[in-house]
Amino acid sequence: MTQVVAVTGASAGVGRAVARAYAGRGARLALIARGEAGLAAAERDCRERGAAEVRSYRVDVADAGAVQQAADDVVHHWGRIDVWVNNAMVSVFAPSWEIPAAEFRRVTEVNYLGTVHGTLAALRHMRAHGRGAIVQVGSALAYRGIPLQSAYCASKHAIQGFNDSLRAELLRDCPGVRLSMVQLPAVNTPQFSWVRTRLPRHPQPVPPIFAPEVAARAILWAADRGTRELNVGGPTWRARLGDMLLPGLLDRKLARDGYDSQQTDTPIDPATWRDNLDRPVDDRQDRGADGVFGDQARTRSAALWVGTHKPALSGLALAATALALAGVARHRR
Repeated sequence: MTQVVAVTGASAGVGRAVARAYAGRGARLALIARGEAGLAAAERDCRERGAAEVRSYRVDVADAGAVQQAADDVVHHWGRIDVWVNNAMVSVFAPSWEIPAAEFRRVTEVNYLGTVHGTLAALRHMRAHGRGAIVQVGSALAYRGIPLQSAYCASKHAIQGFNDSLRAELLRDCPGVRLSMVQLPAVNTPQFSWVRTRLPRHPQPVPPIFAPEVAARAILWAADRGTRELNVGGPTWRARLGDMLLPGLLDRKLARDGYDSQQTDTPIDPATWRDNLDRPVDDRQDRGADGVFGDQARTRSAALWVGTHKPALSGLALAATALALAGVARHRR
């Protein structure tokens, strides 16, 4: 049976890679995003890669009514929604005291409330059919906040809390609807060239950096299996374990290294920098799935392979890492 899949933030980055991957399966695709050029190019991409049908929706996920209308239109045309991927995001790079309240609100509205809006829109139809899969695109930063991205980290923490509550509700009342969260490492997407930033140098993802296709493979795997949570890449595992076992040490390490690790050596001109916080940057030019760090981006993740192919080995690796970190803690004491 041909899958019906909706992807938010589908015009660029991870969302674009997810849409391409589902197109390769011959799915019917609903692409939801703000940028006109990126959305049109994503639609062409998906048709060329074999999508059965494609529909595009220029929607800001902060608008709950518009998201619901898009979901209703998908069901009107194709009868159901099998998979809904919440991926849309924005961010601000700056110390917390340099971020105005309106910018905190906007990041929350897009990242957290956008996820809530998409989830509720999908559930309206999935609960009626008694089945479906919802995937929240999360981050290692859902567990461990880092400097210069407090608004983004807070929104990912909020999604994690929402997801835990919702999962228990679905297990009780509608177990046929599966809920997953995929926690990503640093990914080479265009966001680092269009975030709102008050840093002196070009923002970058904290290395090691992975290609968007790595994230897409994980998201499709989670949707297929309804896995509760999937950690992508060794850095995600290390961040989560470190936060559990050595949070104070991580605080100090991030205070020392967290500013430089999120910037390249290239200065930026604040007068010419364009960001997508309030409106899309890809309204005239398609940015695609990949950012400007392709020469550093890894196309494979051994940790993801272990997590998706060898669950027992994944558990052993987790235990071994925990023991190693505990040993470090004892040594420091």
